Amino acid sequence: MKVMKTAEIEKVDREIKLFKGHVSAQTVLDNDSTALRASLINFDKGAVNIFHVHEYDQILYVTAGEGIIATEKEEIRIRPGDFVHIPAGEKHWHGATPDSSMSHIAISIRGKTTF
Repeated sequence: MKVMKTAEIEKVDREIKLFKGHVSAQTVLDNDSTALRASLINFDKGAVNIFHVHEYDQILYVTAGEGIIATEKEEIRIRPGDFVHIPAGEKHWHGATPDSSMSHIAISIRGKTTF
């Protein structure tokens, strides 16, 4: 068992093709000893990711700010306390609104993401 304090988890900039705008991540769990992955993802105002697809289910839990979760058919505003389930294979994007930063915890298993 391991207890981690958010303030003590290193915040690393995420500068990959998946993101537009400034995004940082605090990795809670992502190592070779487990199939689970969990990170606190922090989106600056207006920062989002592009449409992408996971080969696994993903759970997002919004912890701060206001964001958007979208598929090709709809966009939904998300706020602290909201859970989002994204089924494997569903094309989607998510991120902060233009007027608010947003943070969420992302939980999934290891697997491929395509965009």
